[in-house]
Amino acid sequence: MMAFNPSSKQLTFIKSLLFVMALLPFCRLALFTFTDQLGANPIEFITRNTGDWTLYFLCITLAVTPLRRLSKWNWLIKLRRMTGLFAFFYATLHFTTFLWFDHFFDVAEMLKDVVKRPFITVGFAAFLLLIPLAITSTNGMVKRLGGKRWQWLHRLIYVIAALGILHYWWMKAGKQDFEQPIIFGIIVAALLLLRIFWAWQKRSKNNALADTASDCRTG
Repeated sequence: MMAFNPSSKQLTFIKSLLFVMALLPFCRLALFTFTDQLGANPIEFITRNTGDWTLYFLCITLAVTPLRRLSKWNWLIKLRRMTGLFAFFYATLHFTTFLWFDHFFDVAEMLKDVVKRPFITVGFAAFLLLIPLAITSTNGMVKRLGGKRWQWLHRLIYVIAALGILHYWWMKAGKQDFEQPIIFGIIVAALLLLRIFWAWQKRSKNNALADTASDCRTG
């Protein structure tokens, strides 16, 4: 792939364009709401739409590092925070829809529903795990936590994605419609396997270097 190193102005433009594009699903949802185009079941439409976009942005966020490594476009890493925060944004809208329209902000009733219905339990767990990732997304929090601890914390995104897909799978179980959950699962699994392969490759290389150094010392 051709090398592309955008200038600071170009990168600012790319970030601005990404921000606008990431907001388009929300704007579309708002437009449909105000123009009464949400269909026969508006709550279901909003719930499904915000849930879908949460998973889309989770997958995009997970894809940034592999795409950076494969393309050698290191600047892509500067977009990851924004895509991750948009995943949290749409997850918050998804959860707010559930809390507001399904339970009218009755937290006690909402928690009973969380405990009683497994697909809501895993979705709620995924949302709770997203909160510390959003809170620690700033440069200041990276410095406070330290690079290694921050990286370990943010690896929770794979757990969150898996819980989100399971939530989606169970939600679709009643209709026996598993096509989209399977697609999401394949994407997340492929991205995780890539990371595992690269980690194994790095470890093998380090072991080989250590063996070479040991041979040189003993020789």
